[in-house]
Amino acid sequence: MTDRSGAPVVVGVDGSPSALHAARVAAREAAARHRPLRVVHAFGWPLIGTPFGPMAAALPYEELRREADRVVAEAVDEARKVDADLAVTGVVVDGAATPVLLRESGDAALLVLGHRGLGGFAELLVGSVSVQLSARAHCPVLVVRGEPRADGPVVVGVDGSALSEEAIGFAFAEAAQRGTALVVVHAWLYPALPTGREVSGPGDVLPLSYDPAELRAEEERVLAESVAGWSERYPDVPVQRLLMAGTPARALVEASADAQLTVVGAHGRGSFTGLLLGSVSHAVLHHARSPLAIVRHHRSRNT
Repeated sequence: MTDRSGAPVVVGVDGSPSALHAARVAAREAAARHRPLRVVHAFGWPLIGTPFGPMAAALPYEELRREADRVVAEAVDEARKVDADLAVTGVVVDGAATPVLLRESGDAALLVLGHRGLGGFAELLVGSVSVQLSARAHCPVLVVRGEPRADGPVVVGVDGSALSEEAIGFAFAEAAQRGTALVVVHAWLYPALPTGREVSGPGDVLPLSYDPAELRAEEERVLAESVAGWSERYPDVPVQRLLMAGTPARALVEASADAQLTVVGAHGRGSFTGLLLGSVSHAVLHHARSPLAIVRHHRSRNT
């Protein structure tokens, strides 16, 4: 876990309803963490504008720049409605969404994004931009979808990898901050058939070439070791360990039904391999019923 003392919560906005919702959520997150909020709009006109002369170029640029300023001002106002005492700043940054947000994440405690957007943030978490941000951002990324719950547990998916350790540390801290319980989910599958078809139980593989009891015991060990040490650091956080047979996407979507936050690592191994780099990410992002925090390993940096 990275403390990053004094680092702001950063929210990317584009004027869409989703982005304004993200700004409100980001304001609550910043206030709860006692951190400032930085509202950022990526302004791509310098990259795509094709001037046909001084006057022709000046008018659209100035109009679009004023619109960009308005987008930021509107989001700042929304954030201040959440907490009038919150320190909020807004900025328009020239460039495309991905490099702008990646740079911003270098000095941020948390990067907050709406699930969908407009302009430079169009389908931000449905295509390649989401992969780049989740894989390369230097801080945790919070994807806002739906109205966050005020109750319910924090849910975290684990697989025993080093990055899973980062995710569970973040999840424990979030549960402690929110005063709620933590549900630790580990999904696993029986050995696959030669056809690649998903296996629902030990009887699907004939002849049985492994001991189902030993296999389950090994998965329970992975789950127990993922929690070991963290409960001592956060003794006031109630912990439920949930071992589920099936795919990680299905397990997390089911577990997120009553959660106020779901936490995953950006990469993993075993059943969580490629969690946010392929079809599993698409399923979780589109079907999870709570905000989704994506955590990757990052260098400690105090600001």
